[in-house]
Amino acid sequence: MFDVETAKITILGSGTCVPSLARSSCSVLIETGGAKLLFDMGIGTMRRLLESGLAIGDISHLFFSHFHPDHTGELVNFLFASKYPEGVRRHERLAITAATGFIDFYDRLRSVYGHWIELEEGVVDIFEMSNSGPDSIRFDCATIETLPMKHIKSSIGYRITTTDNTSVVYTGDTDYCENAVRLASNADLLICESAFPDDLKVDGHLTPSLAGRIASEAQVKNLILTHFYPECEGVDIKAQCGKEYGGTIVCAEDLMQITATGGSVDIMI
Repeated sequence: MFDVETAKITILGSGTCVPSLARSSCSVLIETGGAKLLFDMGIGTMRRLLESGLAIGDISHLFFSHFHPDHTGELVNFLFASKYPEGVRRHERLAITAATGFIDFYDRLRSVYGHWIELEEGVVDIFEMSNSGPDSIRFDCATIETLPMKHIKSSIGYRITTTDNTSVVYTGDTDYCENAVRLASNADLLICESAFPDDLKVDGHLTPSLAGRIASEAQVKNLILTHFYPECEGVDIKAQCGKEYGGTIVCAEDLMQITATGGSVDIMI
């Protein structure tokens, strides 16, 4: 068992929108301070939660890095399933945090699905973070800091600081930008997208060497690369990243677990 002072991190999805038997769409779970924080929920997230021993009703906080389908694709199903009367109906409060514009995004989903995705009154709290500058919010379990990332208008990255001052940064989708370096500065763990190999750079996404550059400039202690498109399979992603970053580099896999406490990070490969 993990005590409340230990952050347990599970990579629920290390892939993209492209269907894969090995990789679900993006999602990272952080358990800390008795709370369960879910960052992004692309298709396959709820199944991966079950495989990790949790139910959707266990999630206390939802965070979205941006509104693309491979990061929000199971939100509708999550809300719909949370209304199921037998055993999983949600009565506990759920905090949803995302960039400015999420309330409009959610309202548009409700205009399509109506009451099928509307939970009981007072159950959902929505917090919108700035997509134009730094922002922060404090929960009992952790302090959350955000900065806009270089992807689309709704893109923000998250820095999670636990009650024992362990720092975990999740970039979501981004290209190289100073905000990514700033957000990750001296972090104990950086979970960073690395969508395509170095020779297949795509606008709005990182390659392994660019992710390594961010980690090196930010002087992070540990780096986990994730959000792999199929073009990454069969490529030595770690070697490409290692050209820029000399610290610990791990390529994410679905259901990989990490523990972090007091600034010490243990990655169970």
